[in-house]
Amino acid sequence: MTMILFSAKISSKHQENLKGKFPDEEFVFSDSKDEKWEHLSKAEVFVTYGSDITEELIRKADRLKWIMVLSAGVDELPFQMLEEKDIVVTNVRGIHKIQMAEYAISMLLQVYRQEKLFMQSENEQKWDKSIRINEITEKTIVIAGTGAIGQEVARLAKAFRIKTIGISRSGNKVDYFDENYRNHEIKQVLPRADFLVSVLPSTPETKGFYTEEHFKSMPDHGVFLNMGRGDAVTSETIGKAIQTGEISHAILDVFEEEPLPEGHPFWKEEKITITPHISGLSPHYVSRAMEIFISNLEIYNKGNNAFINKINLSRGY
Repeated sequence: MTMILFSAKISSKHQENLKGKFPDEEFVFSDSKDEKWEHLSKAEVFVTYGSDITEELIRKADRLKWIMVLSAGVDELPFQMLEEKDIVVTNVRGIHKIQMAEYAISMLLQVYRQEKLFMQSENEQKWDKSIRINEITEKTIVIAGTGAIGQEVARLAKAFRIKTIGISRSGNKVDYFDENYRNHEIKQVLPRADFLVSVLPSTPETKGFYTEEHFKSMPDHGVFLNMGRGDAVTSETIGKAIQTGEISHAILDVFEEEPLPEGHPFWKEEKITITPHISGLSPHYVSRAMEIFISNLEIYNKGNNAFINKINLSRGY
């Protein structure tokens, strides 16, 4: 019997579903840190949202063989120790694509349709027909990160007849993209970018990825949207691009420091739209995550190593 320890909180409905599907497994759903530590030395499988995985935890987990992270971000994990102990790590990459693609398109529309100003006019009971609105149809979007999320953004963009350009490590051709380039080639396409959408993960290669030169290369009406990782660009770089008019608007769901501190200049900048790292949230999140976990648990029980979303520990994603 395999002990499967959950520090990730899931509903009783999901708990009972797991017990019903896998009656021969021992599921432990931990509600406290002390209880988690008590069971850790016996657990073969650990299911978590990732923030509690530390070197100390890995040292104590003598029998641990597989960690299932119920989020896409794994950049804070102790990769070297996990690799040394030959512990498999999987995540739920891909389950964010629907909500995050909807977020991206809705936010680009929000900027072009001047929704902030219309809401302000409504609050002020002001009938203002002088507000100028624009169309996203037939524009050009550059999407940095052509995985599941980037592909879904590109697919939805096609409904608006938007030209789609993908940026990735390999530069390989990907569905729904008209053109594909490697990361280091991004500057050559930015002059065409009405929209630049970043869904880059956090890796040594992507930290500080965007520089002043990137924003200078964009048209001055360009819009930058970051819903990948906050460390892909510094706040200073974004702030300067907005203040100097190198781009017209920035939509930010992720930041170098979260929560964004009270008093940060971005809060009062009209040309920056701020959301509190919510682009990946969905009422269907846990159900989709459990589908991947169940499939992987079936693979694990068969002694197969062909896990869904297996993390390359040497690369960090």
